[in-house]
Amino acid sequence: MKRIAICAVLAAVALIGCQRETGPDPLKLTGKIFVFNYRLAYATYMITLNKTEPVPDGSVVVASFENPAGGEPLTLTRKLFPKLDKIVLESPDVTCVRKERPYAVTIEVKGPDGATLQKLETTVTSDVDQDVLPARPLVVGPAYDKNPEVFRDGLAPMQFDMAACPA
Repeated sequence: MKRIAICAVLAAVALIGCQRETGPDPLKLTGKIFVFNYRLAYATYMITLNKTEPVPDGSVVVASFENPAGGEPLTLTRKLFPKLDKIVLESPDVTCVRKERPYAVTIEVKGPDGATLQKLETTVTSDVDQDVLPARPLVVGPAYDKNPEVFRDGLAPMQFDMAACPA
């Protein structure tokens, strides 16, 4: 009888050791920042996620980003591929990003039938205002040629026009 009890306890301990640590959620948030591209004069949200569980083939991730300029949230839908463990979500271009203001981001994992498998809510905060960007791209085209609207006669202006948010 004692042997059966000892075996039962050992089996229970072994099963506890086999439990998944990540839980049932398929994605884990690993990074969130604003990216300011000085050369092309734009800013975007960038969210990184790691896949912790398999998802059904045909699943998608839908991200909704608060629009810093106001108005409707910006949305992005990406297919989840079974063999890719890292997911990078970059929002459409944003304007009017303010320093130290948290902006809401919602990420939903949807199965092939449209059912929500996971929902993540977070915020992204910038450590600089968007006015660190130039008002117009400094380069244009696939070869990154100097933008003639900025570099007149190939010369840099005495002072660059900086991005501004309408009041």
